[in-house]
Amino acid sequence: MSFDTSALNALIDKPTSHLQLTKTELYNKILSRGEAELTELGAINAKTGEYTGRSPKDKYIVNNPQVIDDIDWGTVNQPISEDKFLNLYHQVLEYLDAKDEVFVFNGYAGSDKDSQLKLTVVNEFAWHNLFAQNMFIRPHSKSEAEKIKADFTIISAPTFKADPEKDGTRSETFVIVSFKHKTVLIGGTEYAGEMKKSIFSVMNYLLPKRDIMSMHCSANVGRKGDVALFFGLSGTGKTTLSADPDRKLIGDDEHGWNENGVFNIEGGCYAKAINLSAEKEPQIFDAIRYGTVLENLVVDEHGYIDFDDNKYTENTRAAYPIEHIDNIVVPSKASHPNTIIFLTADAFGVLPPISKLSKDQAMYHFLSGFTSKLAGTERGITEPQPSFSTCFGAPFLPLNAKVYADLLGDLIDKHEVDVYLVNTGWTGGVYGKGNRIELKYTRKMVNSAINGSLKNSTFEEDEIFGLSIPTEIEGVPTTILQPKNAWHDKDAYDKQATDLIERFRENFKKFGEETQQLQQTGGFKG
Repeated sequence: MSFDTSALNALIDKPTSHLQLTKTELYNKILSRGEAELTELGAINAKTGEYTGRSPKDKYIVNNPQVIDDIDWGTVNQPISEDKFLNLYHQVLEYLDAKDEVFVFNGYAGSDKDSQLKLTVVNEFAWHNLFAQNMFIRPHSKSEAEKIKADFTIISAPTFKADPEKDGTRSETFVIVSFKHKTVLIGGTEYAGEMKKSIFSVMNYLLPKRDIMSMHCSANVGRKGDVALFFGLSGTGKTTLSADPDRKLIGDDEHGWNENGVFNIEGGCYAKAINLSAEKEPQIFDAIRYGTVLENLVVDEHGYIDFDDNKYTENTRAAYPIEHIDNIVVPSKASHPNTIIFLTADAFGVLPPISKLSKDQAMYHFLSGFTSKLAGTERGITEPQPSFSTCFGAPFLPLNAKVYADLLGDLIDKHEVDVYLVNTGWTGGVYGKGNRIELKYTRKMVNSAINGSLKNSTFEEDEIFGLSIPTEIEGVPTTILQPKNAWHDKDAYDKQATDLIERFRENFKKFGEETQQLQQTGGFKG
């Protein structure tokens, strides 16, 4: 079976296929088709059914000679044969061709035109098409959109279900990337985030091949043009800390770094909405208005949203164009970073609230990608568990981790970037005994790192971790800067710290002998 673009083109060109509908046109389709509900804030709210998050075990890359030696095959990057992909591809096109309507969006990934990816997104659902319009970069006009010849195409058919025995999938759900045919094929899941993260995975393959760093991070820029990057896993404060009224947002999740500087890959934000309030996160709350797509929020019969209700999932979401945030850079790019912040939420309470990293330490922590899973977040977890996600984005990295680490190391050297490790987790004891480091103190520490004042501070080396810790930061209690001082039981601190170090070392073994020297030069001292 061959790859036939004529069937796709015929589907897109059908009179019942709607290209580049306006928000109002999509709203009318969404509501008339019963796909979602209108809320009092003006946003629409859709339920995604069984799947309220990504399905990483159902994600595949088509294995062929073009990519076989490039991909870091394993549990993250699972292979599927070309024959199986082509069979599903034609099945999905036939399935969509039989639908009364199909929705098409043309746009871009990457705000830097030198490395921009042209996209076509074909959707079974109108609300998915609005999601794509929000999350990817929008053309200025319909005439511009009509001229786009896609470098990559997403075809999404949520109600099409695979037959695992026949189709070679693990379940009825599949997210398949074919780099040869420049296509992402999605079926069996209504969770819209699969589209966003699939293109991020594609960019994580394409950009490094052009010596462009791709990054799972947020980014902002100060009044003097100083740029900061924030890497961190879920729950570490990446979105919260990069949303600063004194700095303009470049983007909140996906970026590239090329010879021109930093650029946003996306045209929107996909923010967590659980427990959202105007008081805690005013920028995100105010962004939820006409045009915003909400996922799995609880809405009453009057259209009022209960942001605290997790009836459907803890992973409630809001997808909105970046223009819904007032304080942004237009277009979404800036110069080279001055400061990089690695965020971790250490539930063991032993890492310092802030420490300055050498280049080798930065690469070690980038490869480690550490944070903590808390008790109760997953079945069977009764105490804090370390969580390591390579390069702070393991599920989205098609290439070997060393490719990304080497690129980052070269860029840190070339642009003399300051790198800091910031613990937004616990102090004075483990989770449940110690206290979470107050956000106001974390903000002061991060601000001192970004504005450059921390460079001139006096640092001392921690005796266990070997990290450089500032002895004083204005407005921050000195007792929390050196974590051991915040513990009443010093022996308990030593035990927890030693345990965490061993977990880091055990995790680092997976990178093989080639990176073990980095364990000595960038790893923990104890």
